[in-house]
This record gives sequence, C-alpha cells and structure tokens, in this order.
Amino acid sequence: MIFDRVKPLDAILAAAEKKSLKRSLGGIQLMLFGIGCIIGTGIFVLTAAGAQKAGPGLMLAFAIAGAVCVVAALCYAEIAATVPVSGSAYTYTYATMGEFLAWTVGWALVLEYAIAASAVSVGWSGYFVGSILDETLGVTLPNWLSAGPLALGGAEGGLINLPAMVIALLITGLLIIGTSESAKFNAVLVAIKVTALTAFIALTLTSPAFEAERFNPFLPAGVFGGFGSGLGAVGAAATIFFAYVGFDAVSTAAEETKDPQRNVPLGLVGSLLFCTLFYILVAAGAIGTIGGQPIMGPGGIPFPAGSEELARQCALPAHADALVCSNEALAHVLRQIGWSGVGNVLGVAAFLALPSVILVLLFAQTRIFFVMSRDGLLPEFLSRVHPRWQTPHVVTALTGIVVAVGAAFFPVGQLADIANAGTLYAFAMVAVAVMVLRRRRPDVHRHFRVKGLWFVGPATIAGCLFLFLNLPGEAMVVLPAWTAIGFLVYFLYSRRRSHLGKGIVEVVDAVAGEETAIPIHPPRPRD
Repeated sequence: MIFDRVKPLDAILAAAEKKSLKRSLGGIQLMLFGIGCIIGTGIFVLTAAGAQKAGPGLMLAFAIAGAVCVVAALCYAEIAATVPVSGSAYTYTYATMGEFLAWTVGWALVLEYAIAASAVSVGWSGYFVGSILDETLGVTLPNWLSAGPLALGGAEGGLINLPAMVIALLITGLLIIGTSESAKFNAVLVAIKVTALTAFIALTLTSPAFEAERFNPFLPAGVFGGFGSGLGAVGAAATIFFAYVGFDAVSTAAEETKDPQRNVPLGLVGSLLFCTLFYILVAAGAIGTIGGQPIMGPGGIPFPAGSEELARQCALPAHADALVCSNEALAHVLRQIGWSGVGNVLGVAAFLALPSVILVLLFAQTRIFFVMSRDGLLPEFLSRVHPRWQTPHVVTALTGIVVAVGAAFFPVGQLADIANAGTLYAFAMVAVAVMVLRRRRPDVHRHFRVKGLWFVGPATIAGCLFLFLNLPGEAMVVLPAWTAIGFLVYFLYSRRRSHLGKGIVEVVDAVAGEETAIPIHPPRPRD
C-alpha cells in the first residue's frame, strides 16, 4: 500500500506543546503583518504580464485571485494553528494523508519556491537595469546582457539576464553564511513598498493624463480566454495569483494571536482585502494614464506574455512606450506622465525591497528540501549543516545555482506561471488535509476553527483547480512532468530509505530546534 505511511499526529503535537510562545498579536497587528508579507513581488513585476493577458480586465483578475486566496487562507489558518511545526503543507499532508501524498506536495513546493525566486530575480533585474543603471547612472546595459534568450527572441535580443543571475547567487551566498533579516530592517522595507505604491496611486489617479476611455474595451480577451490559453481575466488571475503568495505566513502566527477565533480571520481576510483593493487601484492608475490594452496577434488574440512574438512587437517604435512592454511597469508609468523623479524613486524602492523577497523564497525552498532530507526521503547529505555557519549549505548552494540559471534564461511571466502551478496544488492539498483531519481527529484542540468548512474547503480546491486550468498550457504541463519525475525518485529511492518506513518518527520543534526520535513498534515493513 502506498498510502499506509502516516506520520503520527500525536508525536507532532507532543513536540508542538514544547512551545511556550506568548499570545501577543491582535487582529490589526496581524493584518498589518499580512500586508507586509503580501505586497511586494507580484505588483512590481507582473502588472505588465497581467495587462497583456487581460487588458483593463486586470482589475477583475486581482479580485478573482484575491477571492481564491481568502478561502485558502482560512484553511491554512486552521491547520497551522492545529499542527504548528516546520514543513508547511508537506508536514500537514504527512500527518493526515500519508507519506506518498506528502512527497508530492513537498516535491511541488520545491518547484514553487525555486521558480518563484527566479521570477523575483528577473523582476528585480528589470528595475535595476531601468531605474538604477539607465535612469539614475546613465548606463545602458545591452539586451544580450540584460534579458534571457526566451524573453527577447533569442539571438535577436537577449543572451543572458546577468543581473538576475548575479542577485540570485549573491542572496544564495548570504543564506549560506547565515545572514538573516532583522525585524526592523524588514519593517523599513515594508514601509518603503507601501509608501511607494501609495504615491503611485495618488499621482496616477489624479493625473491630467488619466482618461476613462482607456478602459474601453474592458475585457479585450474576455473573462475566459479558454482553458490552457492563459488569456482573459481568469488567465491573468492565474498569473497574478503570484502577487498574493505570502499570506500563509500570517496563518502560521495563529499560535501567537490573542483570541485567534476572532483575530486570525480578521488578520487574514483583512490583509487580503486591503491588498486586493490596493492592487486594483494600482492597476486602475496604470491603465487610466497610459493605457493597458494588450498587443493583439492574428485573429484578434493577444500575443502570449513573454513570447518571442510579443518581444518583436515591443521592439517596434509604435509599442515602445506600452505598459505591456515594460520590464519595470510602475516606474515606467510615472515617467510617461511626467513624474520621472518619483518613478525613479519607486524603481529604487523595488530595487531595495525585492532582494528580501528572494531571500525568503530561497530560505523556504531550502528548508522544505532540508525537512524532506531529514525524513530520509532525499539523500541525507542534503541536510548537512555547515560546521561554522550552521546552515544547510549543500542544499542552499544547489538550489541557488538552479535559481540563478532559471533567472538567467527565462522571462518573469513564464516563471510566475510555473511557480503558481506548484502553489495551487499545495494550497488544494492543505484544504484536503484540513477536512481529513477534522473528520479523523475531531478530538484535537484547534486554536482556530474554520466556520463553514463544508463550503470553504471544497471552494478552495475548486478555486485552485479553476486557476490551474487557466494557466498557459506549457505551465500546466510542467507540474505533471515534474510530478512524474518525483514519482520515479520516490519509488526508486525515497520509499526504501524513508525513516518512517524504518519505524522511526523524527519531529522537530520549530522554535527550539530540538529533534525527537520516536520508534514505532513494530516497524513498518520496507518495500
């Protein structure tokens, strides 16, 4: 039986009970924390890609993606409060549905975080090249050094995105030597991001260049572009779903929240609603001032975002100033309406803030790898800790190289779509895990309990599946292909070497870092 290995929940909860965290967070504090976690990457780097898919319907796309995130967030909140240990969706699945499905989730999370880090690196590169080198220092980096071949039509444009590759490797180096973010430094970056976007909204919505006619037609590619097309408002929602990733950090704070039954949904839903409104206003300001209509191909169908065809069109003088052609969309908009200085400041804000996002994504990816290695599902050398820096240096270095290569050669839109495929699968599995745990272990104490789980759980699964089916076809294919590779690794290597299969459970207290090995008698047979 491949579904016979379930990590004992009582062992996990026993380790979790060692935590003695003070309940100090109120609803407003939790909401502000969520806003800081969510606002960042997506809105800075995916506005252009979203507009190419949906045109002015980008505003509707933000609302659709936000709605799916709300129900997913509630599922995350309950299970994070019930099983507050490291490993995220991987551990939740291991404790409810068993090792095999947990492996598929962990394998998908590895893809998600690595590709997402590549996408943010590419987004950072756009602001570095445009706002820092070109506008501030007057240095023009040639296309062959600032864009990957798949982003700008191969030999006609880019060869390698060197800045994106370099920033990924630098952040990897920082993680290896153990450099971490301080809370104060991160708070400053959050303040910079929010202030910059607030200024953008104020300047664009009050600009004389703002014209309501730019929103017509509102849905040039329709609401549904067709399954696998990645077009229309829903196709754009599947891409800019990337702009909301980070809210799960709020759910993990449930154990430290006062009156979690009231404050957790307030913090989660409040932060998501605030960010959704914020995103819609940013999209409205950008589109209303310089327009956001997609560049159409044959048959009145938008060229795919990040495609060679679109890159050739963007190279033409007629489209040089279009929103959908910019690598630093928000700074570009402000320059076009006469606020070049503020646009450059916004570009600097993105330049300063995005590396912290790369760091968090790389950290999360390496820790998922680390947990899977510690469980015996991946080679144990991956969980080796450096004797001096006390970091998992082997897996961090390997991950950083893969991320740097992805950033060097792929465009941000395609990378975000691939990352979203893994994220949507993980979110759907969390919803399943919540429902399974509620049914099998109703006796377990839940600091936060989702009301109406009969609706919220299926709605999360349906919403994630719906967005997945509206990703571009090539992005949808990557996840099954990656999963097939994962099946081979699991059945040829991981299942035979699993610690749980040998009859040993290892549980780590996420706060104290203490590891507890609990033998199971009799041991489960190895296959």
